Amino acid sequence: MNRQYDVMVAGHLCLDIIPLFPDTGARRIEEIIRPGKLVNVENAKISTGGPVSNTGINMKTLGNKVCFCACVGDDVLGRLTVDLLKANGNAEGIHPLNNVASSYTVVVAPPGIDRIFLHNPGTNNYFGPENLDPKLIQQCRHFHLGYPPLMDRMFADDGKELAEIFRIAKEAGATTSCDMTLPDPSSPSGKAPWRKILENVLPYIDIHVPSIEETFYMLYPQDFLKMKTEHNNAELIDFIPPQQYSKIADEILSMGAKMTTLKSGHRGFYIKTAFKDTFDGLGAAKPGDVNNWSNRELWTPAYKVENFGSATGSGDSSIAGLLTGYLKGLTIEESLKYATCLGYQNVCVLDAVSGIKDFKTTTNMIKSDMPMIDVHLNDSDWKYLEDFKLFFGPNDKLNS
Repeated sequence: MNRQYDVMVAGHLCLDIIPLFPDTGARRIEEIIRPGKLVNVENAKISTGGPVSNTGINMKTLGNKVCFCACVGDDVLGRLTVDLLKANGNAEGIHPLNNVASSYTVVVAPPGIDRIFLHNPGTNNYFGPENLDPKLIQQCRHFHLGYPPLMDRMFADDGKELAEIFRIAKEAGATTSCDMTLPDPSSPSGKAPWRKILENVLPYIDIHVPSIEETFYMLYPQDFLKMKTEHNNAELIDFIPPQQYSKIADEILSMGAKMTTLKSGHRGFYIKTAFKDTFDGLGAAKPGDVNNWSNRELWTPAYKVENFGSATGSGDSSIAGLLTGYLKGLTIEESLKYATCLGYQNVCVLDAVSGIKDFKTTTNMIKSDMPMIDVHLNDSDWKYLEDFKLFFGPNDKLNS
């Protein structure tokens, strides 16, 4: 379908301020930051952040025509945010709000220590259906929204307004996708009824692109918290078995999504898709080969990183890779490689966008056969195919 833009990227938008920490050898945050201590840092990277920026700008770098949709404040930070976005796409969908502060994030990411985010949600808490322009969406093949758990109105009333946003996008004829973030269990977002929200929203979402931890928490919060306690509050990526990925993905598909990812950081990128007959209402951006994309279960390993920068925006970047492959009509196997390659490019630098290469360079990187991290898929039902350099799951139609 001939539309002016490949994608509208909507939702959470902020300004990221990322000071560069020298590597002192410290591996605990309290060795660096404690009351009364002056911490010397190097230059700060200032860039737009959040999925509107991270996914949108990275898709533009890969050659997509991008339209942005979000709210900013009528202040210095808001004007700087809009100016930065205008260099990368259409900012007509960015709405300045009076008397509300723009959102910003200070990213504390010392080498060898997990990131800490100091975040003011600002105008993101005011984003709602009235901020969408259906005529602008009608010019876009695809509509992507990110981080509803960080936006008050998106999880209020069992996700009523979030569902309305995706209903508007579907009525405008766009294919849709949604990315999540892990809520703080003690926050209003963490206490929201996420299973009910997903039941209300997923019938309007074609490609659901959350992480495994986010989805595990939203469907089984008590089990998630129990497992976190059992593993001393560590990330659960290494402890969730492949069978649970399949179970969780099946629940998401049963709620109405056509496809769902379960992004897994250093363990790579999992995806499961529904049967072909559910793809009829996808909208303006149908896959190049419906047979190839339907009834699949795949897991592609992540690439090894020699010089780690920061994981800020790595999930957003991998989504940019996946959606770019999808929108360019590539196979699902090829698209997964762009997802993991974009994630790799992202974590090699400090911010979320400067490390991303153009489509040709990324393609050459994928062809160069870069070393991959062992996914530890010891389940005999998963089969590794050397030609594709990824795993076919027990429910994949080609696993025979």
